[in-house]
Amino acid sequence: MKGIELLAPCGDWESLEAAVAFGADAVYLGGDLLQLRAAKSAFSGEKLLRAVEYVHERNKRIYVTVNSFAKNGELIPAGDYARYLKDIGVDAAIISDLGVFDAFASAAPELERHVSTQANCQNYGSANVYYKMGAKRIVLAREMSLQEIEELRKNTPSDLELEAFVHGAMCMAYSGRCIISSFLTGRSGNRGECAQPCRWNYALTEEKRPGEYFPIEETDTGTAILSSHDLCCIGFLDKLRDAGISSFKIEGRMKTAYYVATAVNAYRMAMDGSASVETCREELECLKHRPYSSGFYFGELKMGHANSGRYSQSCTFIGRVLSWDKGMARIQQRNNFQVGDVLEVLSPGRAGLSFQVETITDQDGNIRQRAPHPNEELLVPCPVELLPGDFLRRRDTEK
Repeated sequence: MKGIELLAPCGDWESLEAAVAFGADAVYLGGDLLQLRAAKSAFSGEKLLRAVEYVHERNKRIYVTVNSFAKNGELIPAGDYARYLKDIGVDAAIISDLGVFDAFASAAPELERHVSTQANCQNYGSANVYYKMGAKRIVLAREMSLQEIEELRKNTPSDLELEAFVHGAMCMAYSGRCIISSFLTGRSGNRGECAQPCRWNYALTEEKRPGEYFPIEETDTGTAILSSHDLCCIGFLDKLRDAGISSFKIEGRMKTAYYVATAVNAYRMAMDGSASVETCREELECLKHRPYSSGFYFGELKMGHANSGRYSQSCTFIGRVLSWDKGMARIQQRNNFQVGDVLEVLSPGRAGLSFQVETITDQDGNIRQRAPHPNEELLVPCPVELLPGDFLRRRDTEK
């Protein structure tokens, strides 16, 4: 996998630190304007400048999403925004709207431009048009198969980079262009405000029987008929590389730092060959996820592959390591744990490390049997050498 970029999502500063520490080559995040995760994951003003400096100090790259579809009044501000991103040293902007793409090209031609997956580029004709307009990279439409990607690669300039998603949530709508949220809640998914109604449970109703709900499947809670699977490509990264992909993208700017660390670590180890595919796949089972799928990479999805909409995970995130010294770990706790629990260590490039909790000491020096309060700083003996920023988790079967 030499020369292939691993690209990680960042919705907050903790996720940014995790992405860089656990082996991402580049990160992508949203800024002040025209990004599709506007509600909770924007790096504004000084925070964005700090992020650029932090990433560059560690010899990584940083891309800013400008992937919302613009209104007329946003085109002039888009040009100003392009100059700002160029001036602070952002490596590239990820853009979906043609008007915004042109505004960026005019205002800051030196700033690298990537075509967002929301632009739905899935043929070499469109890719070549974007290339002539100055695009450095195409983030391919998620509906493409490996065969189609290979054909696109053969018919486009070699210096046009191709990026594809390898892990994370998939939208049930074509290239993410969904209007269900806008219709039901007034919050447009194409303007960064999606309420994710595709993940809600639904049941049938009959006009003359108000208040009576008829389940589409035989369950107690209805069925998530619109909920898609989650994408997982850990077992065929070589096929994506051979088809011509030069950047592997992980979805999840709304996800936690623990999610980012786990996913990046698994794909980093798989790409480097430092752990088996089976080990890396088991790592990804530790994340909360819907049923995994290979997406459209092997052709059209097969009917009958049911999805209950239910999430599963094999582990619970317990806390993050603040420091380790002479066998004593200081951690910031996030979820319940107690004396006797076996905790696993999530550390860059490592898998399979664990230890049993023998004692728990709070900041006042009190010995505790349990740690029920989130965000407490606690001391726990740990024979395994830990690094600041490592994560601790517990197998759900050991609760």
